[in-house]
Amino acid sequence: MTTTTLAVLVPLLPFLGAAAGLLLGRTAPGFVRPLAVLPPLASLVLAALVAVHQGGGRTIDTHTELTPTGSVPIELALHIDGFAALVAILVAFVAACVQIYSTGYLRDDPRYPSYAALVSLFTSAMLLVVYSGDLIVLLVGWEVMGICSYFLVGHYWETPEARAASLKAFLVTKLGDVPFLIGLFALATDAGSFRITRVLGAVASGNLHHPTLIALLLLAGVAGKSAQFPLHTWLPDAMAGPTPVSALIHAATMVAAGVYFIARLLPVFEASQAAMIVLAVMAAVTMAGSGLAALAQDDIKRVLAYSTIGQLGYMTGALAVGDRGAAVFHLLSHGAFKALLFLAAGVIIHAAGTNSLAAMSRMHGLRDRVPDAYWTMTVALLALAAIPPFSGFFSKESVLGAAEHVATGNTDHAPGAAGWIVLVAGLLTALLTAAYATRLWLLAFRGRGAEAPDHGRQPLTMTVVLWVLAVPSLAFGGLAYRSLPGWFDGRDLTPTPLTSILGTGLALVGGLLTYGAWQRTTQLATRVPLGAVAAHPEGDAGLVEAEAIATHEPAYGDIAYAPDPADPGRLLLGPLHRSAAAGFHLDAVYAALFVRPVQAGASLVRFLDREVVEAYVSGAAALPRVLGAAVRRAQTGNVQTYVSALLAGTVVLAVAVVLVATGA
Repeated sequence: MTTTTLAVLVPLLPFLGAAAGLLLGRTAPGFVRPLAVLPPLASLVLAALVAVHQGGGRTIDTHTELTPTGSVPIELALHIDGFAALVAILVAFVAACVQIYSTGYLRDDPRYPSYAALVSLFTSAMLLVVYSGDLIVLLVGWEVMGICSYFLVGHYWETPEARAASLKAFLVTKLGDVPFLIGLFALATDAGSFRITRVLGAVASGNLHHPTLIALLLLAGVAGKSAQFPLHTWLPDAMAGPTPVSALIHAATMVAAGVYFIARLLPVFEASQAAMIVLAVMAAVTMAGSGLAALAQDDIKRVLAYSTIGQLGYMTGALAVGDRGAAVFHLLSHGAFKALLFLAAGVIIHAAGTNSLAAMSRMHGLRDRVPDAYWTMTVALLALAAIPPFSGFFSKESVLGAAEHVATGNTDHAPGAAGWIVLVAGLLTALLTAAYATRLWLLAFRGRGAEAPDHGRQPLTMTVVLWVLAVPSLAFGGLAYRSLPGWFDGRDLTPTPLTSILGTGLALVGGLLTYGAWQRTTQLATRVPLGAVAAHPEGDAGLVEAEAIATHEPAYGDIAYAPDPADPGRLLLGPLHRSAAAGFHLDAVYAALFVRPVQAGASLVRFLDREVVEAYVSGAAALPRVLGAAVRRAQTGNVQTYVSALLAGTVVLAVAVVLVATGA
């Protein structure tokens, strides 16, 4: 079997699995789980074989014209370089883990067949994006992922949160996709082809006439798909979907697509220094803002969502300084430990049998109840905080090292200003990342919230997947930074001494500050009076009172006492906490700038339609109606009345004739 055939089967098998799962979901439910698990596993094996054949060397490039379309043809093309080969392995690996995990997590869900089929279709679409050598075919996978995310985020459609989140995810990403589509057509017009190789050839020969405009249009789509500022607001709300879906979206599909797209077409963006500066600023604001927001969230999945936004900011920051090797290295490393973080959070939620335990302030005694999640999540959080020798350290330091090279003028791949912007924001984010990772670990596993009911041990399929993902979270970075340069344009990924010391030092400072703040809040506030809940920025008197009753806390007079979460984020953020917890009110800003004006315009149109247009239409209909009524009254059916009217008419006509004749 040729390499091309193997590559075609990689995205095709999950697609066929999705189709078969939808067809057999009701008639043969026993086949649903095998059809969910086996196709991504087979795709993983085939993607590994393709990577072995590609070997990080010669690009596999083949094409056939899909349909004649005039001057710019659309072609069914494969373009597999070292980046595509490794990213495909990541996508298939995480998808297989998610499908295996979901057999236990959603074992009692009546809509599991459609869920599993959509996950397979999601996987197929991302693999199509990874392997595609034609921008229009890539766009097909890009848009299929959007509709899959809509259905999967809204899986629990009975809840208003899930319905709103799925609609928001769809609309915000489509908001970026409109300029993205225009940018693709403009790019193909300048290059004369949708083929990626020809587009890159046109860039190299200087035939790209509008690089800044094209790059900025494409960036809008990337910002929506990869949840970058200012189109990132959909991702935290998307946590209303099942936790395995969150793992898939955050680790290997959807949000990774935008980063991968820029990496594949990086010369297009490098052709415009203005676009590179915009990309750097977007990455910097995303990194720092998401770090602050994550430090203020109470829901464990929202913390991880903002964490993903920040880590994607690192990737786009690496692209802003012209190092796609560092960006994709961090994409691969992040895929492993972020999938582990979400799936471990799913074990925590599953242990209590309800999504309500996602609130970290209500967690208690989980270290002993979910030891597998405790140990594996600890590994993943250390990787997230970039503590050596965990994988996140090597990949994150490759980003900071690339920014340092550009900032100090050691490379001309990007403007020096972009290097400084990414470097400063990256170091600040290193401190914030360690802070919210430490806070999550403390509140989740050493918290003092209300004791939740124990729903027993988790299925084996869930815990095994955690340990499988823990291996690359621990060892991937250390093994890969020496071997990956051959796959990534030969760029050196070795951590540089300066950024390694600064990044690790700031991470340790962030972790220690958070631990100290947690110790202080634990000592000073062991109990919170219910009367003070009203002043609590996010307080819920009913929730605290319910916890007080559930834990049999004593009441003194009219004041009851409940466990205090001792959240160090409040102490660290101070007055900034309220705004950070609300995502710096960006949704409110968008509502004021866009939603309300559109609603006001719609109300005006409705008023004009009802009061003006309908008035004219009603008036036009009223005149014939009045005339008809008059004629109808004349039709009495009485012969004497008709004769009298005839005689009266005759007299009137005779008089008129006489008058006219006399006047003549």
